[in-house]
Amino acid sequence: MPRRKEVSALGSLCLQSLARHMQSVWVKDYSDNYLDEYQFRFVMGPFNDLAGSLVQDLIRLLGESRRLTRAALHLLLVPHLRELSLRPCPSLASNAIGQLITLRCKGLSSLDLHGCSRLSADVLVDLAEGLPLLTRLGLAETQANVQVLSAVGSCCRRLQELNVSHCKKVSPRALRHLAYDPLAQSLGCPVLRVLLAHGLELGGDTGMVVTLAFLLLALPRLEFLAHSAVPDALHLLHGQQLDGEKDPEGFPSLEELARWRGTAAGDTLLTLPLRQVEEVEEPALATIRAVCPQAEEVGVWLGDGPGLAGIQELLGWGRLARLTLGCTGRVGRELAEVLPLAQSLRPRLQTLALHGFCCQDELSLATLLANCPILQCFTAELHAPPDADPNGDTPDEPSRWDTNLLPHTLPQLQSFSLTLAGTTGVFPAWHGLALRATLASLLCHAPRLQTLSLIGIPFPLDSVFETVLATPGPPLLQLQELSLAESRVSSRTVQLLMASEGHLHRLDLSHCRDIHRRDYDGFLQAVWKQQLDLDITWA
Repeated sequence: MPRRKEVSALGSLCLQSLARHMQSVWVKDYSDNYLDEYQFRFVMGPFNDLAGSLVQDLIRLLGESRRLTRAALHLLLVPHLRELSLRPCPSLASNAIGQLITLRCKGLSSLDLHGCSRLSADVLVDLAEGLPLLTRLGLAETQANVQVLSAVGSCCRRLQELNVSHCKKVSPRALRHLAYDPLAQSLGCPVLRVLLAHGLELGGDTGMVVTLAFLLLALPRLEFLAHSAVPDALHLLHGQQLDGEKDPEGFPSLEELARWRGTAAGDTLLTLPLRQVEEVEEPALATIRAVCPQAEEVGVWLGDGPGLAGIQELLGWGRLARLTLGCTGRVGRELAEVLPLAQSLRPRLQTLALHGFCCQDELSLATLLANCPILQCFTAELHAPPDADPNGDTPDEPSRWDTNLLPHTLPQLQSFSLTLAGTTGVFPAWHGLALRATLASLLCHAPRLQTLSLIGIPFPLDSVFETVLATPGPPLLQLQELSLAESRVSSRTVQLLMASEGHLHRLDLSHCRDIHRRDYDGFLQAVWKQQLDLDITWA
């Protein structure tokens, strides 16, 4: 059965006690007598002797429980703090708090200010200039602008990860200042590996595309640049039609940056060290592969056109290990088209996500999984065949499913998600038979599976779980999270899961039409009586 609720570790209990009594005990004197009367640069309080990691945990615990106050934050901003996230409490992040962080927390290596829009640009500049040891900085949805990014590029020389997503004041010009200082005539952020820039406006022209190309050339260690126009920037660099004119503000031209990287325009093929590329459309695959030969993770949108040109291009990517494929057309590509790719990537494919594919052949999913022996994470959203006959013959369901459909185990699979989109009443019965046999075999051959999602499965799954849970071993011992939302399961399956061995602690039964209120109430009563550490959701 799911684990019984365990007694928390002593350290955790102490932190919970601190959190519960923070306002009434630990910060009461400071809050009543000093908070608004004095401006302390440093405060010798009860938390100065607490290890930095425990202070971080306490801030997180208070933030998640919405018990973090301004007074508590004042006392918890201690000099030995190494990581700080104000994401759970952005409303507390005032300019005064920002100044305290700059003064007190010089040793910070990670700072997340996601959503802290109250911090002015001047305070953000002070933070960048005053925290030179930062390796991770989150500025998403803040007032970051050209001055802020210029300070980050010039002062945060150890920065490896930066998030400026959805910052309304971050323009293409601001991004250039991140990578180059025109006054000092030097490159910025020399070791930056990850730059997240989702949601920044394109501006209706090529300005952002050229700026992204600038970043790709000026940041020598960049492995991932997240922006929808990155493929366009890579196409620009591949064509090597680089602007040789200097910028009036003193920025080097693209041609000059290319020379700094040892590539002359029209001469040697320009390649970049990107490890991850998103939002690649099928016609651009050849170009992206040529510029980013070391990519390990790629997201591709395939059209409805005939042929396997896109798949063939993916076959030539030597280091590809994590792949997302989506279909942009109305009908979707056949799942069987992915099989040659899976066979080619077999020795190294760790993550595979498929969206909008059509399951024409009922055994294509089983065949695909059989060719991914080291898979760690699998996600698929599949559609029924467009010519499916819902009135076809209905085969007899076996009393017990054969669990040997897959020829080998999937020893590294930890997460499996399958969604059947828009399939209610139209998915052929033979497909349902093959699908359930595939699931039964998979669940019996994935000993490390921790997360399982079966969403919108229109066929009864009770017999699948009965077969799996009756198999010697037993399987699903490491399963922690299970979602059966909108699928056909009855209370019998839930009772079997609650009685089985394992570590299940979250079960989602949302919109399961065969689960009723009386069933749900019975589940909750059983959890309470047996003191199980299990959270069940139903609606």
